[in-house]
Amino acid sequence: MNIVLLGAPGAGKGTQAAKLVEEFATPHISTGDILRAAVKNQTELGKKAKGYMDAGDLVPDSLIIDLMDERLREPDCEKGFILDGFPRTTAQAVALDDMLVRLERPLDAALLVDVDPEVIIKRLTERRCCKECGYIGTAADATCPKCGGEMYQRDDDNETTVRNRLDVYAKSTSPLIDYYKGKGLLKSVDGDRPVDTVYVDVKALLGL
Repeated sequence: MNIVLLGAPGAGKGTQAAKLVEEFATPHISTGDILRAAVKNQTELGKKAKGYMDAGDLVPDSLIIDLMDERLREPDCEKGFILDGFPRTTAQAVALDDMLVRLERPLDAALLVDVDPEVIIKRLTERRCCKECGYIGTAADATCPKCGGEMYQRDDDNETTVRNRLDVYAKSTSPLIDYYKGKGLLKSVDGDRPVDTVYVDVKALLGL
């Protein structure tokens, strides 16, 4: 199973990926997680990326492409992968195609999790994360229901930054939908429903 997950920030791509990983043990490669780890560890890539991420802008293609090329060569990707947050531009999609030709691992599908932008804004501005275990909850969670840790709002989950991220997505990432539709790989699911309902449709679309 070699798939790309598409959809705006907060559409629920990560949630669906986590369920696929749990059931099928396929590596979930999230550029967001990789970049946040690089920022936290203050790597050279992390230092370069932090300014873009704090403003809700896209990290330049060259940085992301190098990072993903390295990641896809790791042994755990030999039996499949779920890409989340990459590609984000048509240029990245073309670079990914080139990578996969070299690796002889063609894509099986590009799965679009489709959600109305105003729903996403409400979701993200109410999102809270646990400082201890990384659990994703909502503003209703005073403490982490998983480990009891402190919940906080990520810097990029304020409304101004969220709206900017959605504008960036619409301009830069939406063309990917047409790109993969043209290749006959696009499959779309309505993400504005309960998580388990969406997951049933995801598996059906992917033939799992």
